[in-house]
Amino acid sequence: MKLALVFVVLVAAAVGAAAAGVGAAPEAAPTAAEAQRATLTVRKTAYGPALFDSRGQVLYGFTRDRRGQPSRCYGDCARAWPVYFSPGVLRAGKGVKQSLIGTTKRRDGRRQVTYNGWPLYFYAHEGPGEVRCQNIVTHGGTWLVVSPTGRLIR
Repeated sequence: MKLALVFVVLVAAAVGAAAAGVGAAPEAAPTAAEAQRATLTVRKTAYGPALFDSRGQVLYGFTRDRRGQPSRCYGDCARAWPVYFSPGVLRAGKGVKQSLIGTTKRRDGRRQVTYNGWPLYFYAHEGPGEVRCQNIVTHGGTWLVVSPTGRLIR
């Protein structure tokens, strides 16, 4: 009887752990749609060619950040200028240099995408294809679109 009770408890614990993801297999490789989203592209803008994600959102750099350093945009800043995270390994689209794609670690441990060392952001109130916040000064720095060479465009 004791052996049967121990068996039931062990089975229940295993089922609970599986449901919670403990000991589960690693996440599957990104789907085709996720891989598509994880591509940096270049599009023409009024300021010259600039980086976009595959959804068509322009990407900005922040002059308060320093190349190769963690982001300085948190709180209200990050709500207005959401951080660019990628669901997987980013691929370089036409005109983008794979060697310039990287990441930097944020305070919460998540990895923010960088290009030529610049942490990348969106503007929260822009849609695909829009570039309305070039050269905007706020949150202690200037927001500039990023060129395919990795420079912030003035």
